[in-house]
Amino acid sequence: MQKRGIANLWGSVGAIGLLLAGCVTINIYFPAAAAEKAADKIIDEVWQLKQEAKPATPAAEIKGEAK
Repeated sequence: MQKRGIANLWGSVGAIGLLLAGCVTINIYFPAAAAEKAADKIIDEVWQLKQEAKPATPAAEIKGEAK
């Protein structure tokens, strides 16, 4: 019976070890300026893609001439 008690003890120690290891959190902090610069770059790229997708307006329509 003593072997069974030792096995339970080691099992409990192992379970507690796993619980403690599961509570570890890794925090990564990004500099605010770098994050803002990256966001601005993405926004500029999206606006550029939208403007490239717009069809060009013919010059006759700009001047108000009808066909």
